[in-house]
Amino acid sequence: MMRRQKECRFCAGKKDVISPFAGYLSDFLTDKGKLLGRRSTGLCARHQRKLTRAIKQARNLGILPYVAR
Repeated sequence: MMRRQKECRFCAGKKDVISPFAGYLSDFLTDKGKLLGRRSTGLCARHQRKLTRAIKQARNLGILPYVAR
């Protein structure tokens, strides 16, 4: 059985800017505050790396929590 490959959300929308100030970063975190992997998010490798970097910057700036309570 062949699965259809997910298309990267940022490549499809031609959006290449992933900012640590964006409100959608919490969509890529679990309930406990962990990062979701590429299989779960459906992002390409390049955008997953940029997303990871942006989430870590947002955590350092105090925008996102390190852990959920």
